[in-house]
Formats: sequence, C-alpha cells, structure tokens
Amino acid sequence: MEQVIQIVVAGLMLGGVYALIAVGLNLIFGVVKIINFAHGELVLVGMYLTWWLWLTFDLNPYLSLVIVAPVTFLLGVLIQQFLVGPMINSSPLMKIFLTLGLSVFLQNLALFMFGGQFRTVNVPWAEQNLTILGISVTYGRVTAFLVALLLVFGLFYLMKRTLTGKVLNAIVEDRETAGTIGIPVRRYYLLAMGLGVGLAGVAGSLIIPFQAAYPLAGAHFTLMAFVVVVLGGLGNMGGALVGGLILGVVETLTGTYLDPGLQQVAVFVVFIIVLIVRPQGIFGGAARNAEVGLK
Repeated sequence: MEQVIQIVVAGLMLGGVYALIAVGLNLIFGVVKIINFAHGELVLVGMYLTWWLWLTFDLNPYLSLVIVAPVTFLLGVLIQQFLVGPMINSSPLMKIFLTLGLSVFLQNLALFMFGGQFRTVNVPWAEQNLTILGISVTYGRVTAFLVALLLVFGLFYLMKRTLTGKVLNAIVEDRETAGTIGIPVRRYYLLAMGLGVGLAGVAGSLIIPFQAAYPLAGAHFTLMAFVVVVLGGLGNMGGALVGGLILGVVETLTGTYLDPGLQQVAVFVVFIIVLIVRPQGIFGGAARNAEVGLK
C-alpha cells in the first residue's frame, strides 16, 4: 500500500504539469476558438529554451522561468498576429490545418537546430528526495507541481476576479456583441494566445529536469493535453485541472505495474471510456459557457 501511495503521489506531481499545459490549450480554445494542434510543440519550445539557457549560461531551470515565460508569451502573440489572426474568419478545418502545419514546422526546426538527441537538464538538488510520512518525492517534481498549481489558480483568479478576465469571458459569450460595444476583440485574442502559449512554455521549463526534450516530444504533450481537456470537459478549466491529475496517476501506475510502453495505451483506454460513458467530459463543461467553464 505504501508503494501504491508513493506512485499515486508521483502521478499527481506529473499531473499538475499536464493540467498547466491543458488549461493553456483550453484558454486558447475558449477565447480564440481554435484547436491548437501545435500546443505540445510550444511546450517543447520552453524545454529547449530552458536547456539552452542552462547549457550556455548555467542558469537554473527554475530561475529561467523569468526569461522563458515572457519569450513564449511573445511567441504566442506573434503566432496570433501573423498566423491565426489573418485566418480568424476561416473555416475550423483551415485553422486545424494551420496548427498542424505549425506543429510540423516546429518539429523540423527543433531537429535542424538541436538534432535528434535527447536533451535534459541536470539539477542535483532537484533529484534529491523530500520524504514526508514515509512518502518520498524529488524536489524537482514537488517544485514543478507547486509552480504549476500556483499558475493554474492564478489563471482562475484572472478569469473570475479581474476586469481583464470578465472581458475575455464576454468575448467567449458573444464576440460580435463584444466588438459592437467597443471591446478590442483582436487585442484580447493576442492576450489569450500569449497567455496560453506562455503557460505551455513554463510547463516545458518545469518538466525538463525529469523529462528529456527531443524533436517529437511535442506530440506526446499535445496528446496529453487533449486527453486532459476531454476528461475535464472542453472549455472547462477546472475540469482540466482534475483531468490532468487523473491522467498523471494513470500514466505512473501503468508504467510501474504493467509496462512503460503501455502508458499511452492506458491513456487512450481512459480517453475512449470517457467518450463512451460521458462524452461531454467528467464535469460536462460546455465550451459556450460564458465563463470559459471556470466553475
């Protein structure tokens, strides 16, 4: 039983980072109305940037967040301004093709710039164990979990308690009416995309001390994000948090008691069961909800 608890706790630590990735994806979908199939590659951007800062300047990956966060936020703004923005009134299918193309471009750019090798960051203290009540977790995973949780709840606060969040929710509810009453909708699209991509980049910084970066790693994070979103309910950020924690536990239990090669199989099994039993997600968050599913 102690071993099971140990594994579940490790899964929750990982699930917190998955939740951070997924809420960024949910924010982009809720506000900009685009399903971003390149979201995992944007996590990869954060991982590679963190690795490069560590390799070049010996910068601690957790301190590098002060650089990675604004850089990836700016990247999101540029993607919205020059790629998504001009196609904002295009069909959903064309937007999907756009993000798929961006995904392939970023994968090949990573392969060109960094090669196919696995890149990771060595932080000795992050590998040391923190033991509480007989349960041991590395400091790196605890730090990643706490920072991810802080950012997730920070986003919740932004969306529920601030004027900016209320404006974003108004755009979600009715974009045309929001524009009619003078809200600069396209400017807030830039903000939403910047925040979503920035959260993905931060997740990359948090996860690289214990998961290696390589050009195809983004596909894994995109898959995890979509499964989390489906678990919690499309557009429901609170559901994404719980879904991320569940997925982290499923992945670690499968890797420990069955086979690491079956982890994605288990994820898909959970994904299919939820789609069959409750296709709207565990929390049934509708994307049209005026508060982006923040319940």
